[in-house]
Amino acid sequence: MKNRITNLSFLLLCTLLLFSCKSNNEEKEENAAIASAEKSEEKGLKDYYDGYFPIGVAVAPRSLEGQSKELILEQFNSMTPENVMKMGEIHPEQNRYYWEAADKIAEFAREHDMKMRGHALVWHQQTGDWIFKAEDGGQVSKEELLQRMKTHIDSVVSRYKGTIYAWDVVNEAISDNPEEFLRNSPWYEIAGEDFLVKAFEYAHEADPEAKLFYNDYNAVIPEKRERIYKLLKLLKDKGAPIDGVGIQAHWSIFDPSEKDLREAIDKYSSLGLDVQITELDVSLYPWEKERRELREGESDEFTPEMEQRQIESYDMFFKVFRDYKDVLTGVTFWNVSDNYSWLDHYPVEGRKNYPLLFDENYEPKKAYWKVVEFDEKN
Repeated sequence: MKNRITNLSFLLLCTLLLFSCKSNNEEKEENAAIASAEKSEEKGLKDYYDGYFPIGVAVAPRSLEGQSKELILEQFNSMTPENVMKMGEIHPEQNRYYWEAADKIAEFAREHDMKMRGHALVWHQQTGDWIFKAEDGGQVSKEELLQRMKTHIDSVVSRYKGTIYAWDVVNEAISDNPEEFLRNSPWYEIAGEDFLVKAFEYAHEADPEAKLFYNDYNAVIPEKRERIYKLLKLLKDKGAPIDGVGIQAHWSIFDPSEKDLREAIDKYSSLGLDVQITELDVSLYPWEKERRELREGESDEFTPEMEQRQIESYDMFFKVFRDYKDVLTGVTFWNVSDNYSWLDHYPVEGRKNYPLLFDENYEPKKAYWKVVEFDEKN
């Protein structure tokens, strides 16, 4: 009798343990399903702005790994290579191309069904000196320069045809001197205005489906806005196949004003061109063009006052962007998070900046929530 009771007790204990294990497993599975469902319902910038415009980000190959990769896939649906498609990087010598880094970004875009912008075909910086030099060491002729430019554009644009939907064809051709019109770069010095028109013609020939943009900084400042408008109209009048203008949007908590921003978008779109915000960040410091050293006693603390001004700036900028959703065809941030920004090195090397919507740990900042919490009816 005693053995029977012992056996029954043992069986009862086993049954209870089995039920307990099953309950725990079911609970774990249920919690995992809930967590998965919650994650699938999480929205990123691209989701909040679905129906408005694509939300892009400038990337380097290293951006496509770890936390940065996760954030890109969660928040963005468009990408721009920050540096690796610039002529000096992708075409360092006349008969040598370096495709590996650009190919990696293009493959990532295809794999994850993301839009991709190309940046930039013709620029006065980050351009190998070889393109301007003749075999005898002197300056190359206009005819040879245009032929070299065509070869470069044909090679690069054709390689990414079908992956890149828009190109910054010419970058920053306007002079920084308000008394001048075009920048006196080697391009202009050798080929005059023809280099501008030909760049767009060559890009269109290489990929007739790609959208072609002129891209520049300080494009909202009234005096430079007028000169950029003059260039865009010149290109249109000469029959250049230009589709849009890129406003670089390296802005700050100090400017631009809402009035200047709206007037710039109105001005450019009046030519029938698409407008894109191509390189958005909001610096904590006033605009400086020239590089300089960090001054003694100069702080790079992200103060509560700076944070609040940045929140207000981002709020205003995106309110304007939403108002122009029928004109704007893309908004792209320049870098992924405050963990790294080109503004950590320019114009002051080593002065930490915090210009983006995600902090150094890839977490949304208060400005992020201001940007995404809006009434979709307004």
